[in-house]
Amino acid sequence: MSAKMYPYIPNSDERVQREMLEYIGAASIDELIADIPEDMRMKQKMNLPEAVSDEAGLFRHVGSMLDKNKTARELVCFLGAGCYNRYVPAVVDEVVNRSEFLTAYAGEPYEDHGRFHAMFEYQSMMAELLDMDVCNVPNYDGSQAVGTALRMAARITRRKEVLIPRNVNPDTLRAVQTYLQPDISITYVDYSAKSGRICLDSLKEKLTDKAAAVLVMNPNFFGVIEESAQDIAELAHANGALMVAWVEPSTLGLLTPPSRYGADIACGDIQGLGLHMNYGGGVAGFIATKDEPRFVDEYPSRLFGVAPTSEREWGFGDVLWERTSFANRDGAKEFVGTHSALWGIAAGVYLAAMGPQGMKELGEAVVQRQLCLRKLLSGVKGISFDRFSGTPFQEVVADFSASGKKVSEINRKLLEKGILGGYDLGGSFPELEGCMLLAVTEQTSADDIKALASALGEILA
Repeated sequence: MSAKMYPYIPNSDERVQREMLEYIGAASIDELIADIPEDMRMKQKMNLPEAVSDEAGLFRHVGSMLDKNKTARELVCFLGAGCYNRYVPAVVDEVVNRSEFLTAYAGEPYEDHGRFHAMFEYQSMMAELLDMDVCNVPNYDGSQAVGTALRMAARITRRKEVLIPRNVNPDTLRAVQTYLQPDISITYVDYSAKSGRICLDSLKEKLTDKAAAVLVMNPNFFGVIEESAQDIAELAHANGALMVAWVEPSTLGLLTPPSRYGADIACGDIQGLGLHMNYGGGVAGFIATKDEPRFVDEYPSRLFGVAPTSEREWGFGDVLWERTSFANRDGAKEFVGTHSALWGIAAGVYLAAMGPQGMKELGEAVVQRQLCLRKLLSGVKGISFDRFSGTPFQEVVADFSASGKKVSEINRKLLEKGILGGYDLGGSFPELEGCMLLAVTEQTSADDIKALASALGEILA
């Protein structure tokens, strides 16, 4: 037993440990682990650096490690693929860091500070953006939202098969594959090698009256807008299936909302709505539907509504609480744990600050930058943008096959020049070996794009 006391480790004082052992009637800490076999216990000291006992020293030590990191603040970023370097207005951080939200994002005693009201406003603005009636309190991330939406569709239709196109985010697909086990099967629909969009012939061939839902990612993982989404919805409905649209909400200032092309359930991630990247997340998922009992009854997550109180004021609280696993532990449709409610408040502040006109201008800014990127990079020998003919939105597939260089090599050399390159598609899509998925956001400047074009010109020369 060490005689040292560590200020950041509870009960590390030897005197406190002795007092605790005496209270429970044990002679030593080893006695508490007597049932663990000797050969499984670590006998030697752990290979750890010398402890830092003072707060100032600890601050310097951790700061020196953090200073080694290079983030999108120091680097020019063209990496997206599900997590985007969007601008977060200062008001978002100011609100979510208030103690009544930051430390009480899921605690029941704190409604009087406005948490339920804030979440209701978030849900209302999301529903307006998506042109839906009902939106849930955010769940863990977009991947869980997609999996839950597909399970909702299976319960509504009483079917056990879903159709998923191959042009969706591969990371989310892996999560959904796990989430649907063991009782819901997946049938995969091909994408067109020419357009990058869902192949309607493949869909017609595989869609039967056994399908619960057809999933559409719009824009899809290649950044291409699914212009035949309405046709896909009609095919799904003709076979008694639902259409689940996985959308990027930050695009909806320009793109048609999912309800307008026949989506029954909309889902996705709100990272693009005022959430910092934070090494791949803050992320949080959303699900939205029409205000119909067959949909609302199948939400496993919390829904907040508004109603008049006995004091003639507006009150905010749970809708159909009995749906959730909080109320029904044994018979709930899905288990719901801690929600990402703080990120819902962040997205709500972001949407309120942007407003409809701001979301429209955001979409316009992204499209303009994507067009600028394609124009400047098309002049670099060894790069082409003709792999897919479908219309891209904020991400675009750049083909480096003619350059004779691997995408991983190109990205490594870009990083040496202070540029985060795009996603290497060859790792998840072997047929796209040599292709890179480049993303732009409203933070991508003309100088950033010029720097990328110049760097690639040197690398591919």
